[in-house]
Amino acid sequence: MDKSPTSEQINAWRNDATNWKMGMFYYNKQDNRLFVDKKNPNLGFTLNFAHSKSYWFFVGAVLFFGLVLFTISLAG
Repeated sequence: MDKSPTSEQINAWRNDATNWKMGMFYYNKQDNRLFVDKKNPNLGFTLNFAHSKSYWFFVGAVLFFGLVLFTISLAG
């Protein structure tokens, strides 16, 4: 069982530029969390794209919002 990272480790990962691809996509294989705080925690959270479930969540969200927009365009 993986133990939870300490707050010091979480801050170190968040502040490490090598964990941020193109400055906005978080990718850290050592971090087992799916949702992580953004570089500025006041701006919410983002996905850890190194997590195996992150791509499924991302695709599901895109499909959901695409379906909503499609439904609105049919009703209008």
